[in-house]
Amino acid sequence: MNLRNLSARIVSRVLKEGQSLTAALEQSLGTIESANDKAFVQALCYGVIREFYRLDFLLGQLLNKPIKDDEIKALALIGLYQLEYMRVKAHAAVSETVSAAPRKKPWAKPLLNAIMRNYQRRRDELQSLADNDPVAASNHPQWLIDTIGSNWPEQAGHLLAENNLQAPMTLRVNSARIGRTEYKEQLAAAQLGAIETSEYPSALILERPVPVEQLPGFSEGLVSVQDLAAQLSAELLDLKPNQRVLDVCAAPGGKSAHILEMQANLSGLTAIDIDANRMQKVRDTLRRLRLDAECIVADASQPNDWWDGVPYDRILLDAPCSALGVIRRHPDIKLLRKPGDIAPLQQLQQKILEAVWPLLAPGGLLIYATCSILKEENELQIQRFLNHHQDATEWPIDCNWGMARPQGRQILTGSQAMDGFYYARIRKH
Repeated sequence: MNLRNLSARIVSRVLKEGQSLTAALEQSLGTIESANDKAFVQALCYGVIREFYRLDFLLGQLLNKPIKDDEIKALALIGLYQLEYMRVKAHAAVSETVSAAPRKKPWAKPLLNAIMRNYQRRRDELQSLADNDPVAASNHPQWLIDTIGSNWPEQAGHLLAENNLQAPMTLRVNSARIGRTEYKEQLAAAQLGAIETSEYPSALILERPVPVEQLPGFSEGLVSVQDLAAQLSAELLDLKPNQRVLDVCAAPGGKSAHILEMQANLSGLTAIDIDANRMQKVRDTLRRLRLDAECIVADASQPNDWWDGVPYDRILLDAPCSALGVIRRHPDIKLLRKPGDIAPLQQLQQKILEAVWPLLAPGGLLIYATCSILKEENELQIQRFLNHHQDATEWPIDCNWGMARPQGRQILTGSQAMDGFYYARIRKH
């Protein structure tokens, strides 16, 4: 199996078919036996997608006319990525990329060879040109540069830079099963270094990312992978024994699991998601962690189809959003998200929020969360909701993370090692 050819096909599925990088990799990595080979393919694919706008600019400078063949264009991008960003020796990068071209496309080998050798000769000149092109320099499409700039003019440069970094691998220790200090000792025994964070009692940040199979006790449910920002939701719910909790848009299940780890004596947790495949991931997560919840595949905006009429004491709504706060974790968002996506997502958020509010008991608490940094999905959404509901009052979040907004708190990508996230707490009276 040629790993570069496989990587090119994965990248092509993202660029031309609009498939998510996660899904494209899941489809293909199962065909690779070697852990090192899997890691190499992942590094290539994530790297090319993360650096796509710069690489695409460089490739354009090296061509007289665009490459129409998707697979060969992806191979050319992979070749340039190796030369610029990987420790692969230049001669090996050139020869192996050229040999990855399919035999049935004999024209591709000399083209790839010429592109890569020409880049080696003109590297400094081409990099200087890229540095002066806004899209290539920031590695973002122009609409996203403009959108982030209009939302956060003072922080825009920092946000664009953070989006291009690789996110840290953060763990959530299952405190119902093992203490953080004890688990950290298990990591050390496995030669995995980790950093504690005083604000998050169950969190550890690994010094280097590893496959989950290498984490001690992962399959036994001692630990999960979850960003620091996402770990805040369970704490914000202010959970008490015998409460009834609803987790809306629950997949892939990390927040549901954290709720159950934090409060083992709930009267029940209902997890709802519209996607059956993603709900299976919730079930798999809970099974691994030896936890139990009612899992329902249904449309959260249509509670008459699934609600039993008994009010909930706590509702967590992790609303569908643009996901612009997690680009560093999912760099394909830069390519797959479109400007026209934002307004329909706002309408969907509003629809779900309106639908689940009547399910909350008087005196109950709703947490609204997104992994977005856009004000129209976050503080403006909550402002509109509060203006239209006399029985809703914001319960301000007193903490040392993120920044206070007119409504809720916003975490900007990279702040305190966290993903971009938004939280607001609403009381019903």
